[in-house]
Amino acid sequence: MRLRRRPAGPCFICEIVGGHPRRPHHVVYDDQDAIAFLDLWPPLWGATLVCPKQHREQATGDFDEAGYLRLQRVVHRVGEALRQTVPCERLYVMSLGSQTGNRHVHWHLAPLPPGVPRLLQQCRSYEELLVGRLDIPDDEMARLAGHLRDRLDGRRGT
Repeated sequence: MRLRRRPAGPCFICEIVGGHPRRPHHVVYDDQDAIAFLDLWPPLWGATLVCPKQHREQATGDFDEAGYLRLQRVVHRVGEALRQTVPCERLYVMSLGSQTGNRHVHWHLAPLPPGVPRLLQQCRSYEELLVGRLDIPDDEMARLAGHLRDRLDGRRGT
């Protein structure tokens, strides 16, 4: 089977990092090495992507140990901010992507809400990526992003 490659050019994460996104994203964390933003089409309320700013394609292979651990500290910080802000029975953390789709490595942080039946948890709860997503008004996304930034800045946003 022969797969079609994406055309050359910046990926959507590189466009966000470069300040030229195709669509505006709600950034919740930004430092010299990493950026985190709310998923535009979240399968779960609060779903966030954490990405290295430098274009990398392999979740472990494109990092030395120190660089990987620095990025995982950001995953942890953003994950804790999510867990403390959004009702969350369990926080899913996963690296998804594709060499034929979104090649820029990133981690999805997805807060599973309390009370979801066991048969609809884990990967099943994230299958919405394939069939549909939550329709969340932009002002609610902006409000959530502000609360998360407050937590990450050490303020207790309400």
